[in-house]
Amino acid sequence: MNPPVVIGLLLDWLLGDPLNRFHPTAWMGGLIAAADRIRPYGRPALEFIAGIGLTLLGTALTGMIGWVLTEWFDSFPAPLGWLASAVILKASVSLRGLDRAAGEVQIALESRNLAEARRKLSRHLVSRETALLAESQAAGAAVESVAENASDGVVAPMFFFAVGGLPAALAYRFVNTADSMLGYRDPPREWYGKFPARLDDLLNFIPSRLTGLLLTAAAFLARENGPRAWRIMRRDARLAASPNAGVPTSAMAGALGARLEKAGHYSLGGEFPSPSAGEIRRARRLLQIASILAATFLFPLPAAGWWK
Repeated sequence: MNPPVVIGLLLDWLLGDPLNRFHPTAWMGGLIAAADRIRPYGRPALEFIAGIGLTLLGTALTGMIGWVLTEWFDSFPAPLGWLASAVILKASVSLRGLDRAAGEVQIALESRNLAEARRKLSRHLVSRETALLAESQAAGAAVESVAENASDGVVAPMFFFAVGGLPAALAYRFVNTADSMLGYRDPPREWYGKFPARLDDLLNFIPSRLTGLLLTAAAFLARENGPRAWRIMRRDARLAASPNAGVPTSAMAGALGARLEKAGHYSLGGEFPSPSAGEIRRARRLLQIASILAATFLFPLPAAGWWK
């Protein structure tokens, strides 16, 4: 068991996200937004180079901050050092925020308030247009977001902390934040965001597949359909546009027996019925179990500092 990982996940569940003025991810977003104002526009080659520079600079800066913090925390007695590392790691993990956001969509759908469900979905969970989503589509988008963000927001930060302590966890969070802000195929961001998007794909290759396995294991423990989660994950993971997102999403589709699709793009578990609010509740339970499994069994490495 890795004490900072377990403590960090517990702190996140109990306390949720800090206010933006204290949140490292918000600071990273501010840095990315500031760089966006001075980047070259309309020149693809220069935009691409600027995107590489921003990503490497931000990754190096956040990794250095993580290293300085680790050196400082190593001077503390072990329990205090674990707690200090866990507090910083907690800011990279978003279990409670993800669960709460999905729960708000679930409650809105259960109350037959589709407009509110669409608003909550757009505000907290997805970047796609939600104004015209049907009830089943809104539920499906929420379930997909739970599965995808189980990797990006929970498993990946813990994985990188286990691999390289706070420097790796914070550097990963910067790349992931840059991808979430810049990694779109529209004219303003096509070239500027290409490097952070591809680097994020690379960094999430292992965590996304671990998340698929964790969701499959969680399906067994939650008395969902574990064998079907494994089968659909192996069959449909490649159908999604993202090389990583399809893995946990298809595992979730199989576990719940629900079709998760984006019109005109992909359909995971296509033989299953469309999801409803009930599937959001079940997906949240799988998220919680998978997160506990990750923190307690998947990363049973010594406390931060073992890797130096």
